[in-house]
This record gives sequence, structure tokens and C-alpha cells, in this order.
Amino acid sequence: MKTLCTGFLFLALMTVSANAEPLVIENVTLIDGTRGPAQENIWVLVQKDRIAAISPNKIDAAEVRRIDGSGKFLIPGLMDVHIHLQGGARITPEGLRDKDNDRSKGLRALHSYLYSGVTSVYDAGNNPDFIFALREDERAGNIVSPRIFATGGIVTYPGSHGSGPGATTVDSWPEAKPALDAHIARKPDILKLTYEERGWGSREMIPKLPIDLLQRIVEYYNDRGIRTTVHSSSELRSREVIFAGIDTLAHPVIQGPITQAFADLMAAKQIPMATTLTIGENYSRLAESPDYLDQTLYQAVFTDDEIDTLKTETRKQYQARKWTWWMKIMTTIAQENLRMINESGGVLALGTDQTIGPAVHREMELLSSAGISNADIIRIATHHGALFLGKQRTLGTIEVGKLADMVLLTRDPLIDINNAKAIEMVIKDGQIIQRERLDLPLSK
Repeated sequence: MKTLCTGFLFLALMTVSANAEPLVIENVTLIDGTRGPAQENIWVLVQKDRIAAISPNKIDAAEVRRIDGSGKFLIPGLMDVHIHLQGGARITPEGLRDKDNDRSKGLRALHSYLYSGVTSVYDAGNNPDFIFALREDERAGNIVSPRIFATGGIVTYPGSHGSGPGATTVDSWPEAKPALDAHIARKPDILKLTYEERGWGSREMIPKLPIDLLQRIVEYYNDRGIRTTVHSSSELRSREVIFAGIDTLAHPVIQGPITQAFADLMAAKQIPMATTLTIGENYSRLAESPDYLDQTLYQAVFTDDEIDTLKTETRKQYQARKWTWWMKIMTTIAQENLRMINESGGVLALGTDQTIGPAVHREMELLSSAGISNADIIRIATHHGALFLGKQRTLGTIEVGKLADMVLLTRDPLIDINNAKAIEMVIKDGQIIQRERLDLPLSK
């Protein structure tokens, strides 16, 4: 029976701070996240938290830890640029979302990302006290975690999508400034807005943020050095926010097929779009084919009781929902929309809109089944995530001078994207994550 650890032994679980000597990965096949081809028989030197050298020749360095990369594949650390970390909110008996602060849930979810090879996450809306405290602990090295980038509470219109606890709601300008200043004072990495009236699928109509107010908010945050993203779901609304100056899109178009003109617009503007296929597809996947929970990654991060509940109670709930079957159809539409944008030269960045590491690998599977090449998927899950975050100078590729976030695989992900699950080692900040000691139900 798999059980959870009873406590979080942070000192014992630290990413080998006792193992901070330089690393050399020898004779590995490098898939660096750039547009270049895979490079065989490469040596990579890591010093402190940075990639110090990449060479086709043997690197002679004293007092280093040597890792044999023969027959293995090195990729950048994976990124999920749309999560909502569990533990920051709970569902009340009335079915309403309320603020919570369960750090144990959040820490376990963060460990599930590391176990799955994910070294950076962006939380796109949460209880601000909860997520910012975890972010500060991660940056101080007090917890074992992927890099955390966060919005805190989202900004939206009263009654609009996401206007629950923790959100900042505004309805006029310049009266919005004090509320926005209070949000900015908490130092969000990215502002998340919502621009959504619903009325599609099985969803009721709701108020929508006026576009002129959205444009003023985007300008206000950009003038203070803060990037922006927005929840929208149709081509029309996505076009409107693009020309209002938004920096990134938090979701693909899912309400219907896009036009080729929109795909070309995305290529011209180079505005990153998070993929988030998994959030809609996970309902029908569980309802129809729950055996995916027997895969190693899911077995590692869920307890036996949790898996049993998912396969029984949760599955029945999903089977009974109209939303499940509407989203099954619309996921295929969104997949084709993403394929068109990628083919036209637009920037897709991997996001799941979920809160568990294995979902990142499902997202890659869905991108593959959409017809996107495995080489492009690796870039979408790494370099393009850094573009989304505005961190491309330091993250997203394996290049000299960048932060040493990397994943060593035993199988080639360019042959089969499922090979990205064949993880032998995760490195964050130049230090090896002890995956077997993460606070997850790994032992049976």
C-alpha cells in the first residue's frame, strides 16, 4: 500500500545542497531546446547554478561529479505555464470556491512536478497569501520545488470569470488604480486577466471586462515592467486582446475552428499561447479510459486510495456531466487550432491548467496526436515556456550561461514523445533532485 510521508523533511530533501560540486555530463545526446538538431557525444559542464561549457570534446575538470550520459538524452527542464496549485482553495459544501492555505497539498503537488521533470511552473491564479509564500520559500531555498512564477489573485470585472475570493475586481478607470497598486505591491510575475462572457458549451452568460478598461490595465502593468496574460476562448476575443496589447494568451481558441488569418496573425505577432488541452480532455479520458492511472508517473504521485477514488466515484461524476462530452469534441478542435498556429510559425507554450506533474506529459501526448512534431513539442515545453514568462535570457534552453535546469532521459523523445517519461535524473539550479526522496507515495 502506498502512503504519504508524515512530514516534510526539508533538510533531508534539499536538492543535494551537500552535493554542490560541479557536474560534468559525459558523452550525452543533447537536445538543447533551440531549433538545432540533436547533437551526439556532447559534454556539458555545470558550475554552481549555471551551464559553464558545452563541448563535443572531453571536458577535463578537477573535483567534479561525473555523470555517464552514454546512450542517454539531455533536454532542458520542462515548464508548465498554466497551473493552479492545489492547497490554495477549497470547495465549500455549497459548491463555491473559497480560499484555503493547505501547504502540504501544495508542496506535494510541487514535488509531483519535479518528479515528472518539470523545473518551472507558472501559477495563473490562486490565493495570493498561499502562492506568494511558497514562491518566496522556493526562491530562498527553503523548500524543494520547481521555480515558481505566480500571478497571485487575477484581475477581472465584477461577476466575470474568476471573480471569486482572492481576485481583484475593477469596473472603471482611473478608479481602478488603488486596487491595481495593491496587487502590484505583492510583486506578481505576470498579471492574469479574464476576458470571457461564456455562453458556450454548457456555460451560462456572465459579465465581461470592457476592452478599453483591459487595455488601460495592460498598459499600467507593462509600464511597471510586468507582463500580462489573459483568459479568452474565441478567435474574436483573442483578436481583441491582442490588439489591446496583451503579452500572452492563457488558452487556445476552443469555441470553434480558427481562420488561417488568425494563425498568420499569431505568427506575425509572436505572442505566446498556452496550450491547455489537458484540462478539457481529462474528463473524458477518466470517464472512458481510466487505465492511464496505472502508468508509473501516476502511480508515483497518487496513493492507492486516491487512484481508487478517481476510478470509481470521480469517474461516475465525469460520466454524468454534459461538460465532459462537450469538451471531448472541442478538444479535437483546439488541437487542430494549435497545429495551424504552430505550422504558421506562431509560439505555443506548454500549459495544462492543472496541478499535477504527469499532466505535462499528457499535454505533450495531445500535441503529438494533433500532428505537431516531437522536436517542436520539446521546444514548446521548454524554450517557448521561457518566452511566455519573459525569461528566455536565463531559462528554456541548454546554452552556456543559462541556469542549469535539465532532464536526463534514457530514451529518445524525438522518436516518441512518451520517451520524455523515461527520466533518469532531474537537475534544477545545477543540483540533482533526489527524486526517490520527494514527499510522494513512491513506496508500495
